[in-house]
Amino acid sequence: MSSPMQFGIFSVSDITRDPTTGRTPSEAERIKDIVTIAKHVEEVGLDVFALGEHHNPPFFSSSPTTTLAYIGAQTERLILSTATTLITTNDPVKIAEDYAMLQHLTGGRVDLVMGRGNTGPVYPWFGKDIRQGLPIAIESYALLQRLWNEDVVDWEGSFRTPLQGFTSTPRPLDGVAPFVWHGSIRTPEIAEQAAYYGDGFFANNIFWPKEHYQRLIALYRQRFAHYGHGTPEQAIVGLGGQAFIAKNSQDAVDRFRPYFDNAPVYGHGPSLEEFSELTPLTVGSPQQVIDRYAAMRDHYGDYQRQLFLVDHAGLPLKTVLEQIELLGSEVVPVLRKELAENRPAEVPDAPTHADRVHAKYGDGEPRQARPTAAAGNNLTVGGPYEDSPALAPAPGSAFGVAATRKEAVR
Repeated sequence: MSSPMQFGIFSVSDITRDPTTGRTPSEAERIKDIVTIAKHVEEVGLDVFALGEHHNPPFFSSSPTTTLAYIGAQTERLILSTATTLITTNDPVKIAEDYAMLQHLTGGRVDLVMGRGNTGPVYPWFGKDIRQGLPIAIESYALLQRLWNEDVVDWEGSFRTPLQGFTSTPRPLDGVAPFVWHGSIRTPEIAEQAAYYGDGFFANNIFWPKEHYQRLIALYRQRFAHYGHGTPEQAIVGLGGQAFIAKNSQDAVDRFRPYFDNAPVYGHGPSLEEFSELTPLTVGSPQQVIDRYAAMRDHYGDYQRQLFLVDHAGLPLKTVLEQIELLGSEVVPVLRKELAENRPAEVPDAPTHADRVHAKYGDGEPRQARPTAAAGNNLTVGGPYEDSPALAPAPGSAFGVAATRKEAVR
């Protein structure tokens, strides 16, 4: 059943020492715990569980499709996603196969966030050059779209061997490929790519002030409209978020501070108070979290997905499950109502497989036939960046990044 907004949890899969006990969980423990966490996400009434992809310590999630399939077998309605699928170091042929298979195994309860990743040493481990990260991402995703949308693919590019008469198997469930969000922290070319294909754009939204993400999302919305997919308001936007909740706000601060101060990502930097002021990190009562996140659409417009990071920095499983419980019982029900209030009718609901199948076939029977043209056949130009000499949104939005197509693929 469709809904205006989807709420859920995303995990980066870190294995971090608990600074309050000095204990570091094992890989086996964290892998087992992540399944428990995902199942609890469904139990409390949230919609989405998303898992990152990393190939280096201190992370465990090198194979998110394996983990998500295992979770899918133990859940019934939970949407299984990624946070991020590495389009740069994974072969697009394998991505096409793995996520189509996951679609079939879960009855379509799968989408993915496509991204480049931010761990430089990983590239050579998979035979790639980080200096070519952006052009690899652009070329690989164009191939992935063809693999999902065409039965037989002839293809030649710069970063993998050519394909001749290749058919990716299994074919996407019901002839509809998994929905893709393009995730970016700082790269306008990825926002442009999401807009070109009419895909979603996922802004991590946990490390930078809102003005940074406002520029990226404004660019995406403007270019989404430019490519003929709808109005800027009809673009599909997802946001990350971060919260630590307790009934009493001071208790939340006291409990979370040692984890924040020692977190590998941002520990030993700005204070908890400074970071909370500059970013959407909200440490406090349920009402404080509600107020902070109900205001997100004032910053970014109406959007479709809100995910929270709650299982990082060494927080023990019991605490993580408590956080999910508070989100599911006290925070998200109120946010659903507040973010649905006065939502314009033309703003699309959050994407689901069932809705996308219906949009493609209407009341007809879903079938395994693919469209005769690749995705994006209604676009006004031949490819991303062709007519984007400044890669900038409308005047006044202060996104001054110069990147022609030639510059974008350097």
